Amino acid sequence: MNKFFVSIGLAAVGTASLHAAYTPEPIGNGDARSWDVSATLRGFYDDNINTASPGPNKKDSLGFEVSPTLEVAVPLQQTEMGLRYVYGLYYYQERQDAGQNPVDQSHQLDLWLDHAFTTRWQFKGQDSFRVGQEPQLIDPTTSVPTRTSGNNFANTATMTLDTDWTRLFSTEVGYQNNFYDYQNSGGTAANPSLAGILNRDENSLWLDLQWHVLQQTMAFAGYRFTQINYTANEPIAAGYTSSSRDNRSHYFYVGAQQNFSANLTASGRVGVQYTDDYNDNSSQTAPYVDVSATYTYLPGSYVQIGFTQQQNATDVVAPDASGKITQSQESSTGFASINHKLNERLLASLIGRVQYSTYNDGAYNNQADTYYSMGFNLAYTISDHFSADAGYNFDYLDSGIAGREYHRNRVYLGVTASY
Repeated sequence: MNKFFVSIGLAAVGTASLHAAYTPEPIGNGDARSWDVSATLRGFYDDNINTASPGPNKKDSLGFEVSPTLEVAVPLQQTEMGLRYVYGLYYYQERQDAGQNPVDQSHQLDLWLDHAFTTRWQFKGQDSFRVGQEPQLIDPTTSVPTRTSGNNFANTATMTLDTDWTRLFSTEVGYQNNFYDYQNSGGTAANPSLAGILNRDENSLWLDLQWHVLQQTMAFAGYRFTQINYTANEPIAAGYTSSSRDNRSHYFYVGAQQNFSANLTASGRVGVQYTDDYNDNSSQTAPYVDVSATYTYLPGSYVQIGFTQQQNATDVVAPDASGKITQSQESSTGFASINHKLNERLLASLIGRVQYSTYNDGAYNNQADTYYSMGFNLAYTISDHFSADAGYNFDYLDSGIAGREYHRNRVYLGVTASY
C-alpha cells in the first residue's frame, strides 16, 4: 500500500509543475493558432478490474490515473483544422501485489478538417484513433462489453460533402471507415480468439436528399450502404472462419432536423436495415432508428437524450445444435445526460446508458444481454490554473448467457492543471 501513495505523490509533482505557466486561452478563439495543454491526476478504487462475474477472477484494486491532453486548433478564413490527443496511464495496486504488470495505457488521437469551398459547398473530415482496454473507448456499440487486456486499437474516419443546390434543396454525401484490431489472436475453432471473432474493416457510403421546409426545419430521405469484412483469417467455430461473418447492409430511412428555439434542437431518422450474411446464407431485416435532442435550460446547463436501434457485431459465436454460429446482435440503446452549473465554480454531470441486445442465430438466438452504465461527476474550478473533480461510475451487464454477467463500481478523486 505504501507504494501506492508514493506513486501518487510523484505523479502530483509532475502535474503541479504545469500550474505556474498556465495561459487561460480557449481553443478556437479566432487567433491564428490556438492551443491548450492539461494534465489530470486521479486516484481511484475499482471493485472489479477484470469485469468478471462473481468468482475467483473478480478482483478489486486501488490505483491512480495520469492523463495529459494536448489540443490544437488552427482557424483560417475558409478552413479550420485541429487535433486533440489524450494519453492515459492507469496503475493497479492489486496487480503489483500479484506480481503482474500493474500498468495499462490508452491513447486517443482526434483530427478534424472543415473547409468551405464556397458558401454552397462544404467539406468535413474527421478521424479518431484509439488504443486501450475499456469497451466504451474501443467500440461504443460495446460489441465486447467487458474489459479487454492488451493494446487493442480502433480507427474511425468520416468524410462528408454538403451541397446547397437551391435555397430549398441540398444534399449530403458521406463516407465512413471503421477499423478494429484486437491483440488477442491465434485462436482455434474450439477456443476462438477475440481477434478472430471481431477484427474487421467496415466501409459505409450514404446519400441524403434534404428539403428545407422552413427556416428552422429540414426534412430528408436517404440511403446508406455498409460492407463489413472480418480480417483475421482465423477459425472461429467448426467449419467457420473469420470471413464467415462478412456481411453487407442496406439502410433506407427518412428523417428531420428541427430547431425549436435557440435552446432546443432535435434530429432523428427512422427506417429499415437489411443485412445479408452472404457467406453464411442468412439475412436479417430490422428497424433502424437514430434520434436525439439537446435542451439548454440555463447558461452552462443542458440536457441531452437519444435512442438508437440497429445491428452490431458481437464477441459471441456460440454455434447451435446444427453448427450455425451467432452472426450479430440487434441493439436498442437509450442514453441521457445532464450537465448542471451549480454556481460559477461547481459543475455537476450525470450520464446514463442502457443497451438491450438480442442475438441473431446461434445457440443464443433471440436471447438478450442488457448493459447498464451510469456516471456521476462533480468538477470544481479552483482557479484559472487548477480544477478538481470527484465521481462515481457504475456498470452492470445482465446476460442470458451463464457466467457472462458482472457488476462494476468505480470511485475517483482528482486534480487537473492547465496551460
